[in-house]
Amino acid sequence: MGQSLPEIAQSLKDADKKVQLIYAFNGTGKTRLSREFKELNAPKMTVEEQQGESGIKVLYYNAFTEDLFYWDNDLDADRNRKLVIRPNGFTNLVLGFLQDQGLDGNIVSNFQHFTNQFLTPQFSADFSEVKFSIERGDNESIDNVKISKGEESNFIWCVFYSLLEQVIEILNVSELEERATDQFDNLEYVFIDDPVSSLDDNHLIALAVNLAALIKKSTGLKFIISTHNPIFYNVLFNELGKKVCYMLHKFDDGTYELAEKDGDSNKSFSYHLFLKNTIEEAINSDNIQKYHFTLLRNLYEKTANFLGYPRWSELLPDDKQIYYNRVIQFTSHSTLSNEVVPEPTEPEKQTVKFLLAHLTTNFNYWKEVQNVAI
Repeated sequence: MGQSLPEIAQSLKDADKKVQLIYAFNGTGKTRLSREFKELNAPKMTVEEQQGESGIKVLYYNAFTEDLFYWDNDLDADRNRKLVIRPNGFTNLVLGFLQDQGLDGNIVSNFQHFTNQFLTPQFSADFSEVKFSIERGDNESIDNVKISKGEESNFIWCVFYSLLEQVIEILNVSELEERATDQFDNLEYVFIDDPVSSLDDNHLIALAVNLAALIKKSTGLKFIISTHNPIFYNVLFNELGKKVCYMLHKFDDGTYELAEKDGDSNKSFSYHLFLKNTIEEAINSDNIQKYHFTLLRNLYEKTANFLGYPRWSELLPDDKQIYYNRVIQFTSHSTLSNEVVPEPTEPEKQTVKFLLAHLTTNFNYWKEVQNVAI
């Protein structure tokens, strides 16, 4: 029987584990779960209210965190472009550390580590705005650069990560009276939802390794991390010691299941089997939708990566280009925002069935993993 997201949040709290790692597909409800968990532990309270009463209890990073940063593109002159930081409990907390602890240096260092060493954030005097420049190394620079959406998301993550570094350093001081601040004395949980959507695989692995090291360094906090990215999930699984792992699944009636995954089922490619089973269920119920092409492509991509093929299209049957084009039609972003990809036709549904059968019957990989429980 399925559960509601508040019930799932309560079960995460009741587990009382240092690290809980959740894998789920995009659109399942990870961000909503992080909000429910926050409301469960600090209901209808801002960070300032938490500070005034019993201290901050939860720090969380999710899509709402990114919404606190927005662009002023200077539409009139098209020159003075800047990323504006919207005031709220979290950003005010960061502002205090920027002013008192020099956190801006850590943010810049982390951001350049994951993007470009020459791409430099510059905070305004009151830390309410950020401008970006490209430093050429010859005393010249390109100022007022509008960074990409991926770089922007990365910057915001680095703001959160740099704050978390400082918080853990403070809380690792065992004597309360010797801590730099008492505002985190009652902090219990850190909930991180998918900080990795904009990174390539190399930087993604580095981020996961760094985050795992930071978690292991923490002596008192409990961490809940949710992700749709299998590489990020697997690196964290292998880097972290004691943790509980789950698969979050949403049922058609809007309820959820948080299924615990034990032992070896997490070590490599258990999510491949979940993808395979999801597509098979759609085939058996004659309910193939557009998104099943995305799942099929994902399955081919991950299998190709595991088997060492440079391109997933190499796993396709004869007439590779034809099948490649059919899959790409349903999985690539449209060139026009109002262009709608039609629902799959019956022949296209048969393509899904054929390509899944081809993948699972022609590669020994599946014979090895089929016996792994998920």
